[in-house]
Amino acid sequence: ALRVLDAWSVTPPPAVSRHLALARPLSGHSPGEYRLIARPRDALDAAARAARTLGWRVVDLGDAVDGEARGVARDHASRALATRGPALLLSGGELTVPLGTSPGQGGPHAEYALALALELNGAAGIYALACDTDGSDGAGPGAGAMVGPDTLSRARAIGLDPRAALENHDAGAFFERLGATVKTGPTRTNVNDFRAILVGPEDPINR
Repeated sequence: ALRVLDAWSVTPPPAVSRHLALARPLSGHSPGEYRLIARPRDALDAAARAARTLGWRVVDLGDAVDGEARGVARDHASRALATRGPALLLSGGELTVPLGTSPGQGGPHAEYALALALELNGAAGIYALACDTDGSDGAGPGAGAMVGPDTLSRARAIGLDPRAALENHDAGAFFERLGATVKTGPTRTNVNDFRAILVGPEDPINR
């Protein structure tokens, strides 16, 4: 770092200069050891094993699903509606949210969950969970959110506008008021996102 600063004739603040002068040379460090003990795939595989013991069919959508949260939610809702239950749709990866000029509260998991609920529109027998495995979804108080067939009706009953919350990127506050925020606290690990959609047994009357 000192050589780079000198090469570009940059004079750092005194505190930075003192810190760099006291730093131990890299050559003085002993070699580190790194062990990979958990991957996104491991989290999905564990959930799949648990589901199969309950007799659920597992649909693995992949551990590296990425993209804008709303678009992924739209695709997953379409898949869930076309899936014959009982089944569990699993996916991992990292989603994003393109924020506007004055976004509300929440992160990609809450936004995915709210967009999913709107796409499912109260479909019977479908429940979902979307969380970050480190226990924190953006700047919100939780790890993510849960949705079910009654998410939209419960929200509207207490005066919440799901569509407006989504447009304002305020899904975190939406689920907090609804009591559907998942709160784990820090998990001390991070294997990317975790999303699960449960499609219940087919009801010949309602589906």
